[in-house]
Amino acid sequence: MVEAYAEAGGALSNQQLYERTAEKLGVQLDLFVEAEPVGEKGTKASKPTRHARWAQQTLKVNGLLERVERGVWQLTTEGKAKLRRPVKGMALLAFSTRLGIGVWGDCTDVVGGLETDITLVLTSPPYPLAKTRAYGNVREGEYVDWLCATLEGVIAKLAPGGSLMLVLGNDIFQPGSPARSLYKERLTLALNDRFGLSKMDSLIWFNNSKPPGPVQWASLNRSQLNTAYESVLWFTNDPSQVRSDNRRVLQPHRERQTRLMAAGGEQRNERHSDGAYSLRPGRSYARQTAGRIPKNVLPFGHQCADQKAYKIAAKALGLPVHGAPMPVSLCRFLIEFMTERGDLVMDPMAGSMSVAKAAELAGRRWLACEQYGEYVLGGSTRFEGQPGFWRNDALTGLAA
Repeated sequence: MVEAYAEAGGALSNQQLYERTAEKLGVQLDLFVEAEPVGEKGTKASKPTRHARWAQQTLKVNGLLERVERGVWQLTTEGKAKLRRPVKGMALLAFSTRLGIGVWGDCTDVVGGLETDITLVLTSPPYPLAKTRAYGNVREGEYVDWLCATLEGVIAKLAPGGSLMLVLGNDIFQPGSPARSLYKERLTLALNDRFGLSKMDSLIWFNNSKPPGPVQWASLNRSQLNTAYESVLWFTNDPSQVRSDNRRVLQPHRERQTRLMAAGGEQRNERHSDGAYSLRPGRSYARQTAGRIPKNVLPFGHQCADQKAYKIAAKALGLPVHGAPMPVSLCRFLIEFMTERGDLVMDPMAGSMSVAKAAELAGRRWLACEQYGEYVLGGSTRFEGQPGFWRNDALTGLAA
């Protein structure tokens, strides 16, 4: 039924729904007509028809289906965003620039035909949340196997020393408990055991503007603190050849450090931490350097001018906006740290195309795959005006 509504693109009468569902099931339409005793009273009715009506109400309660008139239903805007996917095994070239291409399709159907190595895979897969989002969720118990299966072909295309970076949520809890899930730890071990990837780091994306939460355990139960970060798990297939270089992301020296270098460095002679750290006159901090090396705590807020513009453009087209965007500033920092100009960056679950936009701005080649057509169309608006921009006319039919 869900496939029937999604493929119709518009309203379906119940009779049309029964016909399409029977065809998909490979059964005779008569099955939806034949009546048999149902319930304690033995009232005669068609069981498939009753199941169909029940499914309609379930989709309605979840905000995915709405009634047009008696016996005629259609997907809501949210329903279209959640359910409209390409046919399995097929992918559509949705839009492109001189540097990259956006694909409407499952990354597993795309990566097999890729003839070039990927230097960086940067993505934020759906979190295993208890409450389903419009873009879909996978239950925690199935999460590791699902993500490994999704990324298997992508990992196989990594260049020697290439990296995989996964932005993952921290607030996943054991059912009914303030204890956090160990899904990230299980995923880390699985990526090493199954694909031989080495863990380089677990970076912290610090976002002080995150709303208070988790509400149940911080605000109500009071057993937890408010969360202000998400994890960026970083893996590589060959640590000895890893392509990262912190010289590409050096930050300006603080004023005190600049004065210290100009004065010839430290004048103190001190030892700290049992000799692990020493200050030597005329040597410590005396050398002029291009900048300071960033810490592995990355302070990037959610506020993003590019994201705001995307949301305005998507809404103007009658499209749903993605509910879990990443700021372009965070994506660009990671891309510049991990790659050089000309390298290929891939986001296999691209959402609103933040990684692709960051790669475009950083001068890197990019490939972005997204299953939901409305997100692809909305994300494509972020590239209008970029050199060589082109959009497939078939995509614009997804607008409301």
